[in-house]
Amino acid sequence: MERCSTILDIRRFVSGQKRAGKTVAFVPTMGALHAGHRSCIDIARKAGDCLVVSIFVNPTQFGPNEDVDSYPRVIDEDLARCREWGCDAVFSPSVPEMYPESQTVWVEPGRAAEPLCGRTREGHFRGVTTVVGKLFSVVEPDVAVFGQKDAQQATVIREMVRQLNLPVRLLVSPIVREEDGLAFSSRNRRLTRDERRRAVALHHALGHGLEILSGGEINPRKICEAVIKRLNDDGVDRVEYVELLRVPDLTGIERVEGKVLLAAAVHVGSVRLIDNRVVQITADGHVSEAPLFDVD
Repeated sequence: MERCSTILDIRRFVSGQKRAGKTVAFVPTMGALHAGHRSCIDIARKAGDCLVVSIFVNPTQFGPNEDVDSYPRVIDEDLARCREWGCDAVFSPSVPEMYPESQTVWVEPGRAAEPLCGRTREGHFRGVTTVVGKLFSVVEPDVAVFGQKDAQQATVIREMVRQLNLPVRLLVSPIVREEDGLAFSSRNRRLTRDERRRAVALHHALGHGLEILSGGEINPRKICEAVIKRLNDDGVDRVEYVELLRVPDLTGIERVEGKVLLAAAVHVGSVRLIDNRVVQITADGHVSEAPLFDVD
């Protein structure tokens, strides 16, 4: 496995692979790798001949009062896992390598960035689209894999790829969960024992919302209110949002029909957690979980 810390090095590696006729699959991460990342890596390994993983905690997607400094950084552990999981190269640049000067040119996200995290994390998705644009420019992947836990991020990047005519095929890995249902997240390791116990309320509350939906309720406001009540009753410290939106454009709805995203963000202690469910409602009212979007 190659480890590349500079743009020049990873470009040389990828160029050599492409000269050999290989396709390049790419999984961008911020490190602290877990089973959710492994799912993305497994999908990417099957989708391309050569697998590149990036490990980079991107400062431009964190706000001034957010947790960029405390975000877990365990590069030796991450490299060992990448080697074990069959990665061909890891691109782990420094901040000065990715941002050698003050960033004045940005990739502005589209309308899909406005709800959910876009309302509560000003500038977050501008940082995401800009760094992913940089990474796509550097790695030049044929296919890239993102996780459904960050459903809004995947949707925003999908629109960026489409509207900028980038030659990258996007795939989405389903959410991978721990035994009690909590979605794997790099931030989970920062939870205390009590916080970890209470964090599973997020999974349970979204499941409660799906039960209400399956029972025939089509008013999104009532479903979201029930999920919020369940979250508060089960002991999360703060509910940031609970929303039901149309898929794939993440626009608001007046009644639940077709494919929708039920998404929530909560705070447990000092840790911010997100989770979601994507469901398809048929004309006869049948409810089933569905992929975020079809393969491009």
